Amino acid sequence: MEYDIKHHLTDDILMAYAAGTLPEAFNLMVATHVSLCDACRAEVESYDAVGGEVLALDVPDDVALAPGSFAATMALIAGGPVQEAPLVRAPGSILPGPLQDYVGGDLDSIKWRAIGLGVKQAILPTSREASARLLFIPAGAAMPDHGHHGIEMTMVLQGAFQDEGDYFARGDVEMADSDTHHTPVADIHEDCICLAVTDAPLQFQGLIPKIAQRFARI
Repeated sequence: MEYDIKHHLTDDILMAYAAGTLPEAFNLMVATHVSLCDACRAEVESYDAVGGEVLALDVPDDVALAPGSFAATMALIAGGPVQEAPLVRAPGSILPGPLQDYVGGDLDSIKWRAIGLGVKQAILPTSREASARLLFIPAGAAMPDHGHHGIEMTMVLQGAFQDEGDYFARGDVEMADSDTHHTPVADIHEDCICLAVTDAPLQFQGLIPKIAQRFARI
């Protein structure tokens, strides 16, 4: 299925993903986005191809393997962890394939936690370099006015939201940084579900959001 995606990831992010230098949470964001976005997926594939050529140029033709290398490699494989059967993805799910793989199922596998005003979240286990969470925002509801200490990427999975900058629908990613200050509001026609990743806490202005932030770990 093709989506009318208007807001894409930057070239720097896509290149870092291809190079394997992004934190786990940001890798999850890119994998989820490119599963829906043909344009960004093509960009990643081109960066992968360039990286492969660069690696090939750095390998001398006359390198010899040490005796027993093959046997040692096979022994490591045999002694490794047993691979679990791959998850069967739910067709037509709100969650794109990479995100289904990550959470271990569809929406009914998510353990939501209420954080106020009808908004719910599910924090996903990732490395400490950055955090990832799923957000459920009721139709017409607004997130508290906030700024950013670092980078925040928010991808719409269901519904849509708008802020002072633009309108974001399924597949779109909003890129926010320390220069961004906004109040996202979910479209009134449908509850909004998003994947959000951050590498630093958000910067709230109001007292109540600041108190809630300590418990919601936003």
